[in-house]
Amino acid sequence: MGNIKFTSKEEREYTLISFEMDDLLSPEDLAAITPPNINGAKGVVLSGRGPIWLFCFLTHFYHPTKFIATYDPRLEGAVIVERHTSGYEIGSVIKC
Repeated sequence: MGNIKFTSKEEREYTLISFEMDDLLSPEDLAAITPPNINGAKGVVLSGRGPIWLFCFLTHFYHPTKFIATYDPRLEGAVIVERHTSGYEIGSVIKC
């Protein structure tokens, strides 16, 4: 099983969830991954280098939050990919 380490940082509008992997993950590792719990009244920004299916898993895990965004260092911000409230538009970039 690959090892994944999560960190979380509370911001005003969102919680930044960052992850690092010490080794390669396998799809079957998803069953043992426990992402950190966060304040669902805020959005979540996901940041880290990993397989697309890991980002899909994390998006599903954090589905009940206000919005979900993925960090892109080239944009110096996070792109909103899912939302559950007005005021946040899919495809918009949150500077972070």
